[in-house]
Amino acid sequence: MSLQPAPIVAGYDRSPASLAAVHWAAAEAERLHAALRIVEAFELIIATQPGPGTTVPLAALRPARERGLSGLEYALRAQHPDLLVDTALVEGAPAQELTEESAHARLIVLGSRGFGGWTGMLVGSVAVQVSSHAQCPVVVVPSEIRPRAHEKPTVIVGVDGSKVSAQAIDFAFDQAEAIGAKVVAVHAWTTPYLTYADGESMLQFDDEDAKESARLLVAESLAGALADHPDVECETRLINGHAARAILLAAEYADLTVVGSRGRGGFTGLLLGSVSQHVLHHAHCAVAIVR
Repeated sequence: MSLQPAPIVAGYDRSPASLAAVHWAAAEAERLHAALRIVEAFELIIATQPGPGTTVPLAALRPARERGLSGLEYALRAQHPDLLVDTALVEGAPAQELTEESAHARLIVLGSRGFGGWTGMLVGSVAVQVSSHAQCPVVVVPSEIRPRAHEKPTVIVGVDGSKVSAQAIDFAFDQAEAIGAKVVAVHAWTTPYLTYADGESMLQFDDEDAKESARLLVAESLAGALADHPDVECETRLINGHAARAILLAAEYADLTVVGSRGRGGFTGLLLGSVSQHVLHHAHCAVAIVR
């Protein structure tokens, strides 16, 4: 008896970004022949006020939410007749509930921002928390995508030679093959600054040697994915500068940006590295955090 593949889990809160995430997840689940599980989590927040008010029983909230989920499930089944769709309405903090779902999911997909939080932020707290703590890859989808300046879809992937970066590369090539996109692999390094003004103790640094080392690192990192996906077009960008800025510049009109949860640098105790956090907060396309 063959085991069913782990489901694609989409977080939903009725916001435009979460609806975009559901549709992204549905297309991915259909491609992978996996089930789609839509999870809506809500907390009951009790606030006191000086004047008399009306108390809405928790039981009265559930039927309306369930009807909304049923309508969404019906619409998805009409668009994807062969897709197995399951919905769940759970009571609890959305970030915690989705993180727990990640233990049994192939992928978590959620919108960049829900209805809560500060309207000026590109990414809400739920997306940040789930991206930091999930046990599977997480894709964060914005409600609106910038118009592309290119005809062929593009997947950007950050490369730094780490184990997590290798997993991000595999994810990026898999996505690129599925949507007929090209991959743009971005690697950045920073030139050490001079520690002394003059004299023999001045730091010596050959930028050409650094660029050649970067080229070899990227070539070795991409070799396996290129062999596994011979039909995927791949472009390499080597940039002397900060990694997050380099990735964001390349991703300005991309369809998807893929980064590892943590790279080589930074503190080992961090669950989400500075580069992945920066990309997550500033990219205007869907962002995949792979671990």
